[in-house]
Amino acid sequence: MGQGLWRVARNQQLQHQGYSGQGYLPREHGRRIATNNVPSTSNRKQTQGGIDIYHLLKTRKSKEQEGFINLEMLPPELSFTILSYLNATDLCLASCVWQDLANDELLWQGLCKSTWGHCSIYNKNPPLGFSFRKLYMQLDEGSLTFNANPDEGVNYFMSKGILDDSPKEIAKFIFCTRTLNWKKLRIYLDERRDVLDDLVTLHNFRNQFLPNALREFFRHIHAPEERGEYLETLITKFSHRFCACNPDLMRELGLSPDAVYVLCYSLILLSIDLTSPHVKNKMSKREFIRNTRRAAQNISEDFVGHLYDNIYLIGHVAA
Repeated sequence: MGQGLWRVARNQQLQHQGYSGQGYLPREHGRRIATNNVPSTSNRKQTQGGIDIYHLLKTRKSKEQEGFINLEMLPPELSFTILSYLNATDLCLASCVWQDLANDELLWQGLCKSTWGHCSIYNKNPPLGFSFRKLYMQLDEGSLTFNANPDEGVNYFMSKGILDDSPKEIAKFIFCTRTLNWKKLRIYLDERRDVLDDLVTLHNFRNQFLPNALREFFRHIHAPEERGEYLETLITKFSHRFCACNPDLMRELGLSPDAVYVLCYSLILLSIDLTSPHVKNKMSKREFIRNTRRAAQNISEDFVGHLYDNIYLIGHVAA
């Protein structure tokens, strides 16, 4: 806008000094040319090589009066594409102006499935009066309830017909949802080991490097803050799942679930050692290789060295 005002002021100065397409003219000479050659204001046209300030200001004013584009005047496909970039709050506000467009079921269906990737109700025939906008409000309400009390949140989803009373369905819902508080989720999974078992089987660690697979696992199932029975259970389940996803690699490296269990604990301890500011004397690569091979003798030195490099360069496996 500052550049536009500068141009207007500059053009006015040029007119005041008598600028023509051929260059600067004396003021009186320019005034005589303007009197003889320029028609009345109502019929003014832009002369070749000249600058018409009136036309520029008129065009600018007409653009300012246009305001926002009316989405109802656009093709429906383009209007829906524009509205699909809005979140739920902005889409509700847009419905105050474009009610038919912003309340479209496809838009609210996309919002539901992008936030809650799996719900049992998605695979059922919708009941009478069903709407994805109403479902979005129920899913949001249920998530808030879960983050306050996990058991009440799951019961809310079941009472609304959103989730079936099945560990596998609950596990799929948790796996595909990112709105649940991880601390409350950790407490819930510690109490519901049947849901935890199904949640572990949803992970696919095929052809993944062990530290990267462990990071992905702890992104979905957060590790406890202290060592204990729950952490041991998580590492045990991860070790068996990792071996099940990579049978050829396990045979090639000569690893068993017990050996992977030892490696996982070694990686967690190494992560703490290298990332904690309270540890002054960091473990060296040679020390890590020696300690790890002492616990799992069948592991090659090169493989253990790659594990150390991964933690050193990327960071904690359970951060």
